[in-house]
Amino acid sequence: MIITHEIEWDKCLSHKIWPAIKKGWKDTQMRPIHFFWGLAGKNIPYIKGCIERNEEWWYVDNGYLTQQITRYPEPKIHDLDKTYFRIVKGGLHTLQGKSGSVDRLRVLENQGIDVQFKGWTTNTEHILLCPSSPTVTFFINDMSQEEWEENVRSELRQHTDRPIKFRNKPRPGNQWWDTDIKDDLKGCHCLITNMSLAAVDAVINQVPVLTHRNNVAFKVSIDNIHNINKTPKHPREVVEPWLNMLSHNQFTIPEIEEGLAYKILNE
Repeated sequence: MIITHEIEWDKCLSHKIWPAIKKGWKDTQMRPIHFFWGLAGKNIPYIKGCIERNEEWWYVDNGYLTQQITRYPEPKIHDLDKTYFRIVKGGLHTLQGKSGSVDRLRVLENQGIDVQFKGWTTNTEHILLCPSSPTVTFFINDMSQEEWEENVRSELRQHTDRPIKFRNKPRPGNQWWDTDIKDDLKGCHCLITNMSLAAVDAVINQVPVLTHRNNVAFKVSIDNIHNINKTPKHPREVVEPWLNMLSHNQFTIPEIEEGLAYKILNE
């Protein structure tokens, strides 16, 4: 029994995703299978309920390597074949995802999506803090976004005197609206986040990351904040297979409708 949870938030795209899920997802065992878009509305208590009852649940959100959607003034997909969404079983990010040939990575590259690992930058200066949304931060860290920032700044000051910059999610009216994260990544020594996909942007743009253990980029993250000045960098042999794994754990709406997402994630 497939259960798609609706939320009253006009910036999400669940109304486009859920019909594709219902069409392309096989329901063979007649047990509850829950799908959530984001953590807004009542999704957090419903997810906790799934965990308590040991019921299967999947989290759906923006993809890792994708053409970006427009959220404001209303959500819009610009190209169905270039817009990918992640579908994650029992978590917010893919940690031990499916992988395979590099064919999907090459498709993304041919679509003009940046998927190339270009090595790591040198001549760096500042550290960039990029927290997840307040909702995700509270769900993952059990604290406010402001508390997360304060805690990270305090710990950083024990290990480095590098300048610290802060970047929040761009929203209409805030100082990051109409700005590009690439500008903040220029000269960046390390990006620190809990769960933000800014970590993927950072790696693509040659910047090391320090993330929460449940972030998809944890596999290529530095090990702990004590090493922030040295920032041990993962070799190409680690980063490129990780990027390939990302490509195998995100799907377009047509791929979801056709059952490809179900096949890859459940085979």
